[in-house]
Amino acid sequence: MSQPNGIAPPTYRLPDATHVGAVRLQVANVQRSVAFYDRVFGLLAREQDDGAAGLLARGSPAPLIHLHERKGARAAQGEYGLYHFAILLPDRAALGRFATHILRAGLRVATADHLVSESFYLSDPDGLGIEVYADRPRDSWRLKDGEIAMATDPLDIESVIAAGDGAPWRGMPAGTRMGHIHLHVGDLAAAEAFYHRALGLDRMVWSYPGALFLAAGGYHHHLGTNVWSPGPAAAEDQARLLDWELVVPDSAAAAAAARSLRDAGHAADATPGGWTAADPWGTRVRIVATAA
Repeated sequence: MSQPNGIAPPTYRLPDATHVGAVRLQVANVQRSVAFYDRVFGLLAREQDDGAAGLLARGSPAPLIHLHERKGARAAQGEYGLYHFAILLPDRAALGRFATHILRAGLRVATADHLVSESFYLSDPDGLGIEVYADRPRDSWRLKDGEIAMATDPLDIESVIAAGDGAPWRGMPAGTRMGHIHLHVGDLAAAEAFYHRALGLDRMVWSYPGALFLAAGGYHHHLGTNVWSPGPAAAEDQARLLDWELVVPDSAAAAAAARSLRDAGHAADATPGGWTAADPWGTRVRIVATAA
């Protein structure tokens, strides 16, 4: 049963079990990126071939990140498209161990307390944004008129570190998953029309300055959109997000989402395992069934 928060779309609504799957990134040097994600996150490289690799958390059956090399690709500079992808750790203790690890490594990071979650932010070698976070318990999330309260407050880093209880970081643990995607867009009304009214995500947070957050199943957000970038969209020869997965429970739900997009005037193309559509700024989302 859905949580009593958020605003449902006017027509098709994605199932509560919908969640974010893998991201596909274009990078300048796949081996450099593999080394970075191993050293910083402990993600394991699998499915490597010439110019491509899949990165998995320990105990995960499928990659969280797919890397695709375009030699010499220019660094990302905050264009429309990816603001960051967000890796969700299973608990605060894991976040504490990660915090100790990255701070001891001297990495340049930003932090935030979002009320619903606690986060660390950094960039990969190509300038692509990454968030690593842990959620607070759902029963602690605050609501006002159906909207979840979110903010960007200072993080109590010492408290997060203490939650790790001094245990060493041994890489992304079992239960790690992709929590959400956050995109730069050109217009929030157009983003709402595509992702809420057409694709079927609930509006969850709409009072945050310059941003709109959307989700399924009462989550605080599976997708963030913001107008903090002047654009334009990333060029073909830049490091960028190639696409991201929105995972639904079955093929019928994937087809229903594609039909809703088409009914709203957007193209939705059948692809192996699901459907693919592009938002008004060219960012591609793959709607796939869990079984796929």
